[in-house]
Amino acid sequence: MTLDEWLRACPLPRSEARMLLQFAGGFSRAELVTRGNEALPGVAAEALAALVARRQAGEPVAYILGERGFYGRMFAVNPSVLIPRPETEHLVEAAMARLPQGGRVWDLGTGSGAVAVTLALERPDAAVRASDISEEALETAQGNAAKLGAAVEFALGSWFAVDRPSEKNSYDVIVSNPPYIEKDDAHLQQGDLRFEPQNALTDFSDGLTCIRALASGAPEYLKTGGWILLEHGYNQGNEVQKILINQEFENVETLPDLAGLDRVTFGQWLRA
Repeated sequence: MTLDEWLRACPLPRSEARMLLQFAGGFSRAELVTRGNEALPGVAAEALAALVARRQAGEPVAYILGERGFYGRMFAVNPSVLIPRPETEHLVEAAMARLPQGGRVWDLGTGSGAVAVTLALERPDAAVRASDISEEALETAQGNAAKLGAAVEFALGSWFAVDRPSEKNSYDVIVSNPPYIEKDDAHLQQGDLRFEPQNALTDFSDGLTCIRALASGAPEYLKTGGWILLEHGYNQGNEVQKILINQEFENVETLPDLAGLDRVTFGQWLRA
């Protein structure tokens, strides 16, 4: 069987089949085109059969390959962290727009480190801190920072209660993509979400528990004039705005993603 014949016979979507073939055979995208008439090596064929079976069982391609692209870079991922998604790039861009030269930013619930590492690489003038409650997730984030050459300070703990306490009122930006899916949301039992860490997806409540905790704790660590930015669900913009306003944040606003759905809400802390 040639490479082209395997691609035609593979039951998976063409894009996924290509990725698995590149992974198992060590081929580049260009080589799949120029070497399509070559025979598929037996070792690669055996590996591909196992990979296709995993995908047909629903396992995310990102976990099978062990990586996912985000903001033009490849990040290592595994079942201890969420798979980075394009929507979260809006969170990064909104944070960079509000991060002053030489500013400080804290990414809480960093997971794979995609947000923190991207901020550190895109804004090398900034001091970036990242934290997570999961030791396994933090190890993944640290590995990504090391691999990509990003200067990030890491801490372990739940939201602001971390093992390396930080100076109060010292951050220009606090950013987070927290668990925001409601406990009974049917999406938790569908697609890739079935395989991702549930405590990084849902608060096992109304989807707003973690957002309330972040909004409540952030003023203690923000400078006057600093910003909190939160990613959330498509239908949570109004509720997140109310939470920030109730915590006395000002200039509260919600940004849509490319699909026009509410995605990131932010507010500014103007009190001394």
